[in-house]
Amino acid sequence: MAARSVCRAGSAAGRALLWGPRPSAALLTLTRKRGAATYAQTLQNIPETQVTTLENGLRVASEESNHPTCTVGVWIEAGSRYEDSKTNGAAFFVEHMALKGTKKRPGSAFEKEVESLGAHLNGYTSREQTAFYIKALSKDMPKAVELLSDLVQNCALEDSQIEKERVVILQELKEMDSNLADVTFDYLHATAYQGTSLAHTVEGTTDNIKRMTRGDLASYVDTHFKAPRMVLAAAGGISHKELVDAAKQHFTGAPFTSKGDSVPALKRCRFTGSEIRARDDGLPLAHIALAVEGPGWADPDNVVLNVANAIIGRYDRTFGGGKNQSSKLATLAVEHNLCHSFEPFNTCYSDTGLFGFHFVSDPLSVDDMMFCAQGEWMRLCTSTTESEVTRAKNYLRNAMVAQLDGTTRVCENIGSHLLHYGRRIPLEEWDARISAVDAKMVRDVCSKYIYDKCPAIAAVGPIEQLLDYNRLRSAMYWVRL
Repeated sequence: MAARSVCRAGSAAGRALLWGPRPSAALLTLTRKRGAATYAQTLQNIPETQVTTLENGLRVASEESNHPTCTVGVWIEAGSRYEDSKTNGAAFFVEHMALKGTKKRPGSAFEKEVESLGAHLNGYTSREQTAFYIKALSKDMPKAVELLSDLVQNCALEDSQIEKERVVILQELKEMDSNLADVTFDYLHATAYQGTSLAHTVEGTTDNIKRMTRGDLASYVDTHFKAPRMVLAAAGGISHKELVDAAKQHFTGAPFTSKGDSVPALKRCRFTGSEIRARDDGLPLAHIALAVEGPGWADPDNVVLNVANAIIGRYDRTFGGGKNQSSKLATLAVEHNLCHSFEPFNTCYSDTGLFGFHFVSDPLSVDDMMFCAQGEWMRLCTSTTESEVTRAKNYLRNAMVAQLDGTTRVCENIGSHLLHYGRRIPLEEWDARISAVDAKMVRDVCSKYIYDKCPAIAAVGPIEQLLDYNRLRSAMYWVRL
């Protein structure tokens, strides 16, 4: 008994040393009150995004804060959508090569210079944009701009390095084939936008990667890496004037000496209601994605569709809450063991988009899960309630404020916004758009995009139970008497 008392006393003493004295009730109340007002204050106190367009067309944008670090990046209007069937994979290949040295800093010299700053360099390629960014101490911002300009203007594209990266990319393609979620979404694009550039995968085909030459990569860079198609964005403890000065000093090479030749306008990618089925009964789980055509980036309907997706919610078996979750589809999934996970999506491009859902289920649950998911879509079109909309709007507000977490997310937000919208949309404006959504708007907009529309479907794995396309199409409306 005494030993146990000593242990308890020791634990209490340890907690007192670690945590210090407990705050008074008055202080806790004050803290809670201060926290309750921070959402509105946060929206009002976000620094303004400053934008300067240089003579050569390069847009320089920044958001200053008191962070000791900064993120600086170049966002380029280039990606797999700007490729054809023969050059598909060029953007992804160029991204790999750009991180492997420049003409001024060959081989590992570029990487060593980045590491000497204690900085982090990364990049990515999507269907409509390519980005390279560096996270470093704020005082090293001018050096980061210099490195980025060298990377974009003077990519070495050495033959020996191309062969090394070719092997790396081919290995990545093999590994990507094992990610069934990514495979399903690539199939979804292939069937929804068949015959168009949006049907291409970002990474390209194995055959294309094998035969890609230095000339192909150099041609892609010369064609697309133009100043008017780029945004130099920065966020953190930096000065906009210093950023502009650094851009004027370093972004002056061949792609930046003038506004350059204009790239041909993108062709409209026509959406097709169709399907791709890749049945493999040897796989344990089925991956299925269903989508209708959604709006492009700048369409105001996107806010309403994002509210609709928040109403549907998302689910994974690892989530807590069980059948008590607010999402009705999640409740059904738990009660009837319909799936391992599901998630809605709203993927936007310049002039079109994919609005849909993706789920992973056991082979014998495919039909039931699809029935419930499509039924939830019909309910959005006909029976959405105000209480559901209120909950969904609060969820979106939380996700919106989370964008302020760290300089990298803010920097990416700035760069992407300028490419997509031509300006950085303030969070206050997003909040006003979200607040304006009501249940009738959700019903009307969902009916516009979902009700009685032909979907695109991609299915991979043991999908024998997936119904015929005509049956799935008939579930896109309700017969009312």
